[in-house]
Amino acid sequence: MKIGVLKESIKSEKRVCLNPTIAKLLINKGFECLIEQDAGEASNFKNSDYTDAGASVVDRSELFKNADVIIKINPFEKEEISLFKKDQVVISQLFHKSNPELIAEIASKGVSAFSMDAIPRISRAQDMDVLSSQSNLAGYKAVIVGANEMTKIFPLMMTAAGTVTPSRVLIYGVGVAGLQAIATAKRLGAIVEATDIRMETKEQVESLGAKFINVDNAGEESEGGYAKEASEDYAKRQKEAVNTSLFKADLVITTALIPGRKSPVLITEDQVNHMKNGAIIIDLAASHGGNCELSDITKTVIHNGVKIIGTTMAPESVSTNASDLYAKNMFNFLNLLTEDNKFKWDLEDQITEETLIVKSGEIRKS
Repeated sequence: MKIGVLKESIKSEKRVCLNPTIAKLLINKGFECLIEQDAGEASNFKNSDYTDAGASVVDRSELFKNADVIIKINPFEKEEISLFKKDQVVISQLFHKSNPELIAEIASKGVSAFSMDAIPRISRAQDMDVLSSQSNLAGYKAVIVGANEMTKIFPLMMTAAGTVTPSRVLIYGVGVAGLQAIATAKRLGAIVEATDIRMETKEQVESLGAKFINVDNAGEESEGGYAKEASEDYAKRQKEAVNTSLFKADLVITTALIPGRKSPVLITEDQVNHMKNGAIIIDLAASHGGNCELSDITKTVIHNGVKIIGTTMAPESVSTNASDLYAKNMFNFLNLLTEDNKFKWDLEDQITEETLIVKSGEIRKS
């Protein structure tokens, strides 16, 4: 089976879905790896690193012509879909619930498509969960970017000239990204608070030395390890409970995403108006609409002295580590899907069943 690794086409994307180390592991298992020219360059993987691992570096047309399986990170572009051959298998993050036209176009080519972002949050799938592996890096980098933008330092510092008080950091959403943001901000010496609709995250927050902002969540639920969209009543109560911390915060990081849905607005323009002059908001949900009402994915917004950075920069900006983790996720996923270098198509398996969006041109999930 020949696995083709595409170079990511989004201009700001620096990751690659397979690093040389994992390519070598696949080759040792009997697969062939075709790597598009310079696919790993932005992650500091040279073409020669792949050829040294036993892979073949090819141009794009040769890859589409010869690969049995085509893999990448981001959803496939129209130009890429036009090059699909019938019965090929394609794997990437497809975000199928919000991209029905993309899925229809992929299906029209008679291929089978798996979506990495649809991997269920179950124990058995943890080592394939790209949303978690990439979000972990996002939480870390959000704090680092925030620190660079702030005009204050994080830790308490006592000097002969006087005492510098610690900065205050507020985290919305205590998933993988939120927990890593808490841990990173605490390591840097900040006073950290966090809030989440899921009360089960309270213990995790406190175990990292942060304060959990309690909001009565009666009637609210989570689903499959993700928070569900909150009711209007809960959103109102959360806003009231968090405002005191929000208005004191030097850095706010928002991470709340709902799979297949627009991100919930957690910080309104009116709330921003009451925040400290010089405060920073890093909105990691900006690509899905944003947790801050004023976020703009294309630019930094300054409103009433508050700088709002809407971004998805985190995994891309640490592309070497992000690529390493994504590649390991992909390796584990391919191990599950195949046996003796052939796809098993085991629809009794929960992971296979939930990630197989298109089978031989037929749309299975929408």
